[in-house]
Amino acid sequence: IREDKPIDETMNWTEETSNSEYGKSKYLAEMEVWRGIGEGLPAVIVNPVIILGTSDWNKGSTEIFKTAYNEFPWYTEGTTGFVDVKDVAKAMIALMNSDITAERFILSSENCMYKDIFTKIAIAFNKKPPHKKVTPFLANVVWRWEAIKGKLTGIAPLLTKETAKTAQTKAIFNNNKLNEYLPNFRYTSLDETIERICSELKDKYQF
Repeated sequence: IREDKPIDETMNWTEETSNSEYGKSKYLAEMEVWRGIGEGLPAVIVNPVIILGTSDWNKGSTEIFKTAYNEFPWYTEGTTGFVDVKDVAKAMIALMNSDITAERFILSSENCMYKDIFTKIAIAFNKKPPHKKVTPFLANVVWRWEAIKGKLTGIAPLLTKETAKTAQTKAIFNNNKLNEYLPNFRYTSLDETIERICSELKDKYQF
């Protein structure tokens, strides 16, 4: 990811040692779809950013909500894109029902700093927002400590080398292309998504 320019659909994958295994798996899957398109398959590719939805908050991106609820005090200055799971489904259905093919689309409602999204969620839960900044140096110390602790206890680390790097990265996503092809499509605002998910999680976990 380059931090000097917005990320859009014209950017291509480059082999770098910093690439995550998750990212590599998604790239390889996308290459299979392009192969099918080359053989005549009518298809499009969607590249959603971090998807937010109501699910088990012990895993996946919904862990963000549990972390904020537990008043985790630390924040980073990284930035990334977020999108409502309902918008992902809505966009995919609209694309499937169209004549669009052989295109890829970034699905992103808004770009937001990690500090800001944790603060928004904490406030929605009436909890204390994060207030201690994690520097890159501290993040590197913590992921190494978590790795050692994980090997000794068998407990999955709270922070890994990959997540430590991601949390410091300033990634800005350009979402214009989808609206050029689907001019009537509208994303749910991040504030509205957070409000809905927090309400649903309160009902789910009875707090």
